[in-house]
Amino acid sequence: MGLLKAMYEVAKYIPSAPKPTRRVGLGEKLLWTALALVLYLIMAHTPLYGVPWEATRQQQLMILQVVFASHSGTLMELGIGPIVTAGLIMQILAGAKLIDIDLTDPEDRKIFTGAQKTLGLILAAVQATMYVLACRYWPFAGNPIYACTASATTRIIVALQLFIATLFVMMLDEMIQKGWGLGSGVSLFILAGVATTVFWDIFSPIQVQGVYVGFIPYAASVLSAGGSVSNILLRSGGRDLLGLIATFLIIILLIYLNSVRVEIPITTPRLQTIKSKIPLQFLYVTNIPILFIGILYSNLIVFATITRTYVGSGALADLLAKYDSQGRLVGGLAYYLAAPNGLLSAFSEPAHLIIYSLLVLVFAVIFGIIWVEVAGLNPAMQAQQLLDSGFEVPGFRRNPKILEQLLARYIYPLTILSSLIVGLIAISADILGAYGSGTGLLLAIGILQQYYSLIAYERTLEAYPMLKRLIGE
Repeated sequence: MGLLKAMYEVAKYIPSAPKPTRRVGLGEKLLWTALALVLYLIMAHTPLYGVPWEATRQQQLMILQVVFASHSGTLMELGIGPIVTAGLIMQILAGAKLIDIDLTDPEDRKIFTGAQKTLGLILAAVQATMYVLACRYWPFAGNPIYACTASATTRIIVALQLFIATLFVMMLDEMIQKGWGLGSGVSLFILAGVATTVFWDIFSPIQVQGVYVGFIPYAASVLSAGGSVSNILLRSGGRDLLGLIATFLIIILLIYLNSVRVEIPITTPRLQTIKSKIPLQFLYVTNIPILFIGILYSNLIVFATITRTYVGSGALADLLAKYDSQGRLVGGLAYYLAAPNGLLSAFSEPAHLIIYSLLVLVFAVIFGIIWVEVAGLNPAMQAQQLLDSGFEVPGFRRNPKILEQLLARYIYPLTILSSLIVGLIAISADILGAYGSGTGLLLAIGILQQYYSLIAYERTLEAYPMLKRLIGE
């Protein structure tokens, strides 16, 4: 707790957005949210000063662009990565009881939030420093390999840009969460990244070797040249009609599954007439297992690159990720965790498809169970939270273990089932070539439904002002 308080004290000196002194109306919240989104998009398309133009055109891992809302070679190179990572670390430490803190206590929660903010900036500083020390944006000058062509001054300037951009993103996120906007900046920027990717997949007018990248321009060119629908149904290495159809079907499926609840019936042995229900979300683990799989995949690529760069080619590097002479991923664990690029690619390599599917499902279940245990979603924590929130059923309050045993009969099977379902959805989306990737769609739909609920809530309060008094606002 001493370290947390020290980090909290440091957070007091970090610039932050002030909390509104009045309740902000829905229209104004939407305005501030839109402003934050515009500022993020501007930074996501602003190249880093001192970085060659070629570095801004580097191919980026889709998982980083989706999960961390990052854009290579721009002010948003780090994206929301430090913020998300800091939050994940702090939540795991708190859930696993590695730090002594009570998140139901307002003072402890204040300390927790401040420490998380400080940790986010520490991670941003470390990551920015490692990027420039590794000479990410510039070529090496012969031997030794650490002889970077960029000067020390240039690298310091680039590192400062990355750090300050992360601080600004953190302030935007804080501004929205404190009540100026809707939801959180992290969710907003992830949604923006996924929406941009989907929009680009559909409408991009850029041509590669004379073929349009976007599906609509591609379909228009094929059909105007006398082609039929079958010519645009499947396309190797690009977005096609099947992927567009799969995108809409998966969106509909996710909307339905996110609205499904599993209701646990509660009765007391002494008074059978007194009944209650505890609703649990059907997708109990939401998209967390798929996020962990994506982060694992990106880390394997990074570690393999570092090993190959600083140690040289060897068994360890090839075990993580193996490349051919053209730089294509052809082996290693990362290869089998890489999603197929559409239906044609999936069936051209059946062994890759089978191993990829099995690994995703196994890792999804493992990560789902781990997350439930460390994030306070296990039966013991849920039973305690229900009792602490005033949940009253005769026979249960005096013995919370009974409630815990009852919840365990539902939560653990639901954890495994929901992990398998989100894994299958992600696999199906990637095999069918859904736009924005399976992980992106899982994230985007969940965030959109949260925003729908928030807007409905705000509109209800404006329509019925008396409700503000009832809920203490």
